[in-house]
Amino acid sequence: MTTATNVCVFDAYGTLFDLHSATARYAEEVGPQAMALSQLWRNKQIEYSWIRSAMARMPDGWRDFWSLTEEALTHAMAVLKVESPGLREKLLGAYMTLDAYPDARATLTHLKARNAGVAILSNGSPNMLAAAVQSAGIAALCDALLSVDAVRMYKPRPEVYALVTARFGVKPQDVVFVSSNRWDVMGAASFGFRPVWVNRSGIPDEYLDHPPAKVVADLTQLQSLKF
Repeated sequence: MTTATNVCVFDAYGTLFDLHSATARYAEEVGPQAMALSQLWRNKQIEYSWIRSAMARMPDGWRDFWSLTEEALTHAMAVLKVESPGLREKLLGAYMTLDAYPDARATLTHLKARNAGVAILSNGSPNMLAAAVQSAGIAALCDALLSVDAVRMYKPRPEVYALVTARFGVKPQDVVFVSSNRWDVMGAASFGFRPVWVNRSGIPDEYLDHPPAKVVADLTQLQSLKF
């Protein structure tokens, strides 16, 4: 990772923002299946995005990420029989203002001090991303919030990653791309980015034919990388 670059791009959900913080806020109301609900919600959200992306050229194929987030929660609650008046609306409201990981703000601040271009590239719709960065207090640290809404396709489609090169006028190899989602790292590597996998849980690697350029345990380790 020694090639000079001025652009560091982050995935949002699971990388900068804690996906499980929405359910954690209402864990007592959800009950003992709180973590199971949160995980199924996330799994279905991503599954729906991949299916919709594959259907993107069909007349009714596109649904934005907020719609998929709502549908995924409805399904997860039904599967796990989580029922409480008003709970669905509370969880959706919390998802709009997910907690940022403790290392997110400090790392973005460090990168900005190094005059790096800092951006978010996310499946999230523009209003979701705007709400998240404002809530986390990191809006001023982001030079761009890039949403898949611009191309109506989801990661890991190459058209999504091309939003970065178009916005900053750089080549793929000049971009450091940071994600906690291994499949996203695979897509970024395939596109030609230099991806960093944030493996917070220490899970085994996969997609071995598209390895990350670097694996870190948390975002603070980015501060010592030579971009």
